[in-house]
Amino acid sequence: MSSIRLAIVGLGKIARDQHLGAIAATDGIDLVAVASRNAKLENIHCFADIDALLASGIDVDAISLCTPPQGRFAQARAALLAGKHVMLEKPPGATIAEVFALDELAKKQGVTLYATWHSREAAAVEPARKLLAERTLRSVHVEWKEDVRHWHPGQDWIWEPGGLGVFDPGINALSIVTRIMPEPFHLEASDLSFPANRAAPIAANLAFKSASGLALTAEFDWRQTGPQTWDIRVETQEGPVVLTHGGSRLLVDGEAQIVEEDREYRNLYRHFVALVKTGQSDTDFSPLVHVADAFMLGRRHVVDAFED
Repeated sequence: MSSIRLAIVGLGKIARDQHLGAIAATDGIDLVAVASRNAKLENIHCFADIDALLASGIDVDAISLCTPPQGRFAQARAALLAGKHVMLEKPPGATIAEVFALDELAKKQGVTLYATWHSREAAAVEPARKLLAERTLRSVHVEWKEDVRHWHPGQDWIWEPGGLGVFDPGINALSIVTRIMPEPFHLEASDLSFPANRAAPIAANLAFKSASGLALTAEFDWRQTGPQTWDIRVETQEGPVVLTHGGSRLLVDGEAQIVEEDREYRNLYRHFVALVKTGQSDTDFSPLVHVADAFMLGRRHVVDAFED
């Protein structure tokens, strides 16, 4: 099969910071078009939206959706109905029902649907998964705290219904935990802190329990300034296992085992190429299910108003 001809829909911060470089560094895939209301790239076919892109008649095999989750269902559905393979930036959608509908449509159309979780591609995640499968777990604690003003400046959509608020980064942590845990877990309690002027939470405290009764807790907060915290600490009978720096570093029994720079998005595109060439899909929606549960069981706490 020749290189996959790819179009990006949505040319915002995440596409520019991560997707463009990853595509350029990945064999077997070429960027041929962009659809964006407010941005263009030189020497690339540019369109105002996905409808104009699909109606143009240019040769496109696959579409990477980098738009906010609200409204993405219609874009993904249009691409799938046009016979295009689709890659979804995280979170894969704004609701559980819509992502399962897309999964069924992709199967019907015989095309690839890839729900990406970039944090799962961090260097320490798979080694941690294999290690924990061999140990006896006692507890898991997640601390995921960052500065929203640094990572999402002026992005009002994240504060609207469907934008997830602090779960936009928090779902990254959940994507790792759902990958490395040797057994399933479910939510038991959720405390959500909503700024007085916002429709989405700025902080969350969650309590989960595994199938065997193991306790798993998580703290998400978007108000942290200075050094950022993206840590998952697993206490085991044999000693502590800690993933830090968003899953790119691994400490086992206090000793550093893996320290690697960010290659997450390059890994995503390599996997997407492999999925398309083998006619497969990858649609694990479990991190989004846990976020939905957090809202369903969430006890609402109103905190100080937030201004960007």
